Amino acid sequence: MNEHLNADTQESTVQPIDLKHLHGPFDIIGDVHGCFDELLELLEKLGYSIKETNSATKEFDVITPESRQVIFLGDLVDRGPASPDVLGLAMSMVGQNKALCVPGNHDVKFVKKLKGRDVKIMHGLAETLEQMADCSDEFRQRVIEFFDQLPSHRILDDGNLVVAHAGIKESMQGKDSSKIRAFTLYGDVDGAIDEYGLPIRKDWGKNYSGNAMVVHGHTPVLEARKVNRTVCIDTGCVFGGKLTAYRFPEDEFVSVQARRQYSAYAKPLC
Repeated sequence: MNEHLNADTQESTVQPIDLKHLHGPFDIIGDVHGCFDELLELLEKLGYSIKETNSATKEFDVITPESRQVIFLGDLVDRGPASPDVLGLAMSMVGQNKALCVPGNHDVKFVKKLKGRDVKIMHGLAETLEQMADCSDEFRQRVIEFFDQLPSHRILDDGNLVVAHAGIKESMQGKDSSKIRAFTLYGDVDGAIDEYGLPIRKDWGKNYSGNAMVVHGHTPVLEARKVNRTVCIDTGCVFGGKLTAYRFPEDEFVSVQARRQYSAYAKPLC
């Protein structure tokens, strides 16, 4: 098996940020981190019907309720028990126009490793690579091409909704640069580290005054959190919390409890 695959997609193939013509309704799902059973349970609770059509290539057929569409907020992989299955389901849904996706920082690092680049194997990446060991080169290539085509964020519903993995400031919305991509992946950080050894993430949402609702994940919290017109829905499923969806425009949260704690977080969730 070729460990170092290459799919450096040209800029022109990246999907558009501007999807203002799409009005949903949407089910926006926070950081899955390889928690496949919980993802299935959440989707079924939301009314989706999922059938695996090819276990070898991890392909699924999905029936959506009432023309709804899922949006994955990234960090599909790492720490949890079944990252390849999560990837297969997400890629199947996007391929069937039943879902959209933005990348998370864990996804980006994982793809760099698939391409043969030198990255630090930490924060659950080792588990993902071990789970991928039995996957074909073709599946790995699909994963690379899938993430290479994803934009940093999406603007939807006539500009009323913006989704990004770690969030995005109003001044950055609709634009693209390395700085903006870094913000959407890691949040508002400057290299400072807290007493737990984690990057200090500034609470950019406290000063957000944009018209668009920004829905994001990345920062695990005990309960889904609204600050101004921002919504954080990473409720720490892989750490034993919940997997949460935000329903738009209904402004409702739907969650399922983690089957167990798959990974330990460096500090208590709050």
